[in-house]
Amino acid sequence: MASARAQIVAALRSGVLRPGADATYADGDDEAWMDVDWPALQRPMELCTEPAWPAGTGTRRVNVLDTGPISPAGMNRPPLLFLHGWSASWQVFLLNIAAFMGTHRCLALDLPGFGYSDMPSEPISIQGYAKTVDAMCDALGVDCVSVIGNSMGGFVGAELALSFATRVDRLVLVSAAGLSTEQVARTPSMALARVLSAGLPHAMRFESAVVRRPRLRRAAMQFAIRYPEKLSVPLAQEIVLGSGKPGFVPALKALLSYSFRERLEKIEIPVLVVWGRSDLLVPVSDAHHYQDLIGPNARVEIFEDTGHAPMLERPTRFNALVRGFLAGESESEIAGVTGS
Repeated sequence: MASARAQIVAALRSGVLRPGADATYADGDDEAWMDVDWPALQRPMELCTEPAWPAGTGTRRVNVLDTGPISPAGMNRPPLLFLHGWSASWQVFLLNIAAFMGTHRCLALDLPGFGYSDMPSEPISIQGYAKTVDAMCDALGVDCVSVIGNSMGGFVGAELALSFATRVDRLVLVSAAGLSTEQVARTPSMALARVLSAGLPHAMRFESAVVRRPRLRRAAMQFAIRYPEKLSVPLAQEIVLGSGKPGFVPALKALLSYSFRERLEKIEIPVLVVWGRSDLLVPVSDAHHYQDLIGPNARVEIFEDTGHAPMLERPTRFNALVRGFLAGESESEIAGVTGS
């Protein structure tokens, strides 16, 4: 009962009682990502998660974005991997990839069943997604990578760090799923997901009208984004591209049926946990639960008046925070840069 009351209060604060966005909210520069030739950086890859299988079996086409290992100035760029969440696509990181592609080899993919990637050959699972990411890194010749994962992507990123320990050197969990999802009532959630899945392809026909009208954009996106009306129309259009895909229901089932809670202490790499105080999808208390379960190598940053996507909602602060973390700066040094 207490949990239900807390959810109702949080919903009211996000909707009716929202104080109004401050000047640092949605402060991303659209020109930074709109000037990039994104199609030129993407390509389909045939990935097999079971190397022992005969050639051509067990493979599926996955849409991969790769900005390349060499910068225009001829410098090597360390790899940085972005993993999107449930019912999304790699575009949720547009404001972040654009900020890091000058210094890092930015990698992203549409997880199987989302974006422009095919459904996997086996049932969707968190472990299977981690295998897909591992196979992508192999195919691209990437031995070790820093990982940024939002929501389900954080769940996958942590699983990657557990199952393929030498593959990941640093991990950023952004409003990561994987903990409180254990307590979600499975049957009602799956029933709701199936209803939404049936309606989303039809709703997508009106996507342009929804994102162009601030009130409609708020109604459609406010459970994930604190102030959807503050996002630019072009950015909002890119974000909704991941909706209505065939992986919608199977991925939710995967989220609700898998737990790695007891294994998190085995993550020994540096971990940065970033959360929005007003996240309605994954409670902010999970940030501290992740920190407690992983141990002293994990630290937490909470963004006030922010929803489920801090990297989109407060990109300037998020990018500065991550840049310091990747550079190995101390918590106090990062706090001085970000003003937290």
